[in-house]
Amino acid sequence: MASQASSATLLSRQLKEMQNDKDLSNISVGLVDDNIYQWEVMLMISDDCKFYGGGFFRARLDFPKDYPLSPPKMRFETPIWHPNIYDNGEVCISILHPPRDDEFGYESAAERWLPVHTPETILISVISMLSSPNDESPANVEAAKQWREDPQGFKKRVRKCVRDSLEMC
Repeated sequence: MASQASSATLLSRQLKEMQNDKDLSNISVGLVDDNIYQWEVMLMISDDCKFYGGGFFRARLDFPKDYPLSPPKMRFETPIWHPNIYDNGEVCISILHPPRDDEFGYESAAERWLPVHTPETILISVISMLSSPNDESPANVEAAKQWREDPQGFKKRVRKCVRDSLEMC
């Protein structure tokens, strides 16, 4: 029980810090139904982002009770076409993978979740991932294939996601 209380205290502090950080003007965070373990996120992607610039993408972070020992799960609620995002919106990025050796040998344990990561570092990594997909280990094989083989078609589909994200705001 002490672990759950300390994780809630840590998350409360991290939420407050992010909400007060003027340098994070492109990230908005809040709670879902006053639950400290469920965060609503809005990523407002700057125009200098190669593909997703100008988009407003809503997502959720769901934290486990033993955070920061275990990573949260992140899922986009706004539809988004990306090699590292499953069709259901779940984000597949190394720092959100559990802290152990990869059974397939693709990632080292050091690339995976570490308790030093924060919601801020996660969201900044996801924004970076939008510009630089990892198509070698895709969550969305179709998007990765299009990224490699049809860059113009990929860009067109992503621009539609951006337009749709603005209509959903």
